Amino acid sequence: MRTLICGSIAYDNIMVFPDHFKNHILPEKIHVLNVAFLVPEMRREFGGCAGNIAYNLKMLGGEPVMMATVGDDIQPYRERFEQLGLDQSNVLHVKDTFTAQAFITTDLDDNQITAFHPGAMNFSHLNSVHDAKNVQLGIIAPDGRDGMLQHALEFHQNGIPFIFDPGQGLPMYNGDELTDFIDKADYVAVNDYEGQLLQERTGLTLEAIAQKTKALIVTLGAQGSTIYTDGQQIDIPSVKPQDIVDPTGCGDAYRAGLLYGIAHDMDWQTTGRLGSLMGALKIAHRGGQNHSFTRDMINQLYFDHFGNRIF
Repeated sequence: MRTLICGSIAYDNIMVFPDHFKNHILPEKIHVLNVAFLVPEMRREFGGCAGNIAYNLKMLGGEPVMMATVGDDIQPYRERFEQLGLDQSNVLHVKDTFTAQAFITTDLDDNQITAFHPGAMNFSHLNSVHDAKNVQLGIIAPDGRDGMLQHALEFHQNGIPFIFDPGQGLPMYNGDELTDFIDKADYVAVNDYEGQLLQERTGLTLEAIAQKTKALIVTLGAQGSTIYTDGQQIDIPSVKPQDIVDPTGCGDAYRAGLLYGIAHDMDWQTTGRLGSLMGALKIAHRGGQNHSFTRDMINQLYFDHFGNRIF
């Protein structure tokens, strides 16, 4: 099933400061802050929600179609998409912009200072769901504000079921806008914190949100996840990872499992467990797209953890 993934494509520039920020920031001078950190270690990762979800869904054997806006510096990422065989037909190049990117500096205490430049992501509304061909399922992941609003409307107009996954974009919307997203979506996926914020902004309980949708999925990190559907609450266990290296992109990996399960009419327990497994496989590797597994390997790992095979 061709699945349209609306969201960001981004570069993550990750730098390590081999000291502690607190040794270089004077509290009494915070109002005139002027600091520079020497960062001898740096790496650039391929990221963004659309890129990460598509990467994981492709590994599962799905048919991801990315819808995103990118800038003049996109060529290395385009080459990667070609190598992976990912559909780029709805990836729009916006001239005279940069591809969205984060600049993350981490110290030895794992404190982080992050700057995020949205760049071409601000023009996500230039893409239209109406232009995507033969799509039967979709997801709205964090993207430009206007684009997310527009794409939800277009999915709804075209009768294409979709997941609303506001992520870090949730604070951009007021309660009425979030309620409208929920009313249009078939599924809603949030983490525990986002779920709490969603309740506060809309005035709706988790149970009330679930009643408006086919399913509400709330991820709980190491505690697993909970799926609210048909008046039931299905608790999904976490999968113990081989190692805990980097949580970046774990939510996107989980959502790829959701999309695959929905596309293949799997029951919610199986779908949630697949998402949980995908998140655990990701967390053992740095970056959002450095883990690599075949379908046979995922099938075997699912059997090892849950006692049956998924493919």
